[in-house]
Amino acid sequence: MAVARLDEAPAESPRFEPIEELFQALESPLLSYALRLLDDMTLTEDIVQEAFLRLHAQFREVREPRRWLFRTVHNLALNHRRAARKIVPLASPAEDGDAPTVADTADPAPLPDEQIARLEGIGLVRLSLQSLDERSRELVRLKFHEELSYKEISARTGLKVGHVGYLLHHALKSLAVELAQTGIVP
Repeated sequence: MAVARLDEAPAESPRFEPIEELFQALESPLLSYALRLLDDMTLTEDIVQEAFLRLHAQFREVREPRRWLFRTVHNLALNHRRAARKIVPLASPAEDGDAPTVADTADPAPLPDEQIARLEGIGLVRLSLQSLDERSRELVRLKFHEELSYKEISARTGLKVGHVGYLLHHALKSLAVELAQTGIVP
């Protein structure tokens, strides 16, 4: 068994190629190799590019750049495949007829702050209705609570249809002014 002396140079030292020559020589074989591992050309190109960028960053320390590049591409491809297995795709409604859609799973109820704002608005409208005279309040109640037409309101109150429209118009206009002052309507 021969022992190498420290003062002797090894019989054959690794030959260093410029990174440009390595790129020209190995880009295509590395792309083919990575494509066999991943079946996605865009991803393959990204992985080969990443391998060359890593080689460039530590080019002086790498003793065998060809082997190093193939190993790096291999490891990057495997890392990507491992990460892709952790991602669980959701089935689309076309694939699974029983799967709930986003619309099915969304809560239709308004958010709590929206509910509070709505209730405050309703309270202010009720207070504003109290500022109307009795006859105007009755006409608003018949129109919007009982959903009667002007003709039906006219028959119930004994007022003419045109007068019902006039009174309702002015009652609603005064409500709108008061609600605008409180900030409920613009």
